[in-house]
Amino acid sequence: MTPTPVRYAGYLVAAQGVLAVVAAVVLVVRALGGADQHVVNGYGTAAWFVIVGGGVLAAGWALVTGRRWGRGIAVFANLLLLGVAYYVYGSHQLVYAVLIAVAAVLALGLLFSPAAVQWASSTRDAGEPPS
Repeated sequence: MTPTPVRYAGYLVAAQGVLAVVAAVVLVVRALGGADQHVVNGYGTAAWFVIVGGGVLAAGWALVTGRRWGRGIAVFANLLLLGVAYYVYGSHQLVYAVLIAVAAVLALGLLFSPAAVQWASSTRDAGEPPS
């Protein structure tokens, strides 16, 4: 049985993945609309967001469905988001920085809760019969 904190973390991480894919769509639409591509290539950045966002979305789905492999990806992605929050704060966007940091800290807190750590250290995945 997947603990409640892990499922909640999974929903949060899946939402982060969806937001990354939405960002990719926005970048492609902007590029198709004629946005300047000399400084930043919208298509290449969109491809990066699809790859990373898809991985994060898959990790969230894995956590919701009780598969431990998603935890490592989710932890890594949220540690990276703390750095992103610091960068955004340095760009004088305090509201966005706080939102990103709160989401990352919340996800990390859920993923490192006692129930989640105990679940992660177990030897069976969801759906696997007891030994």
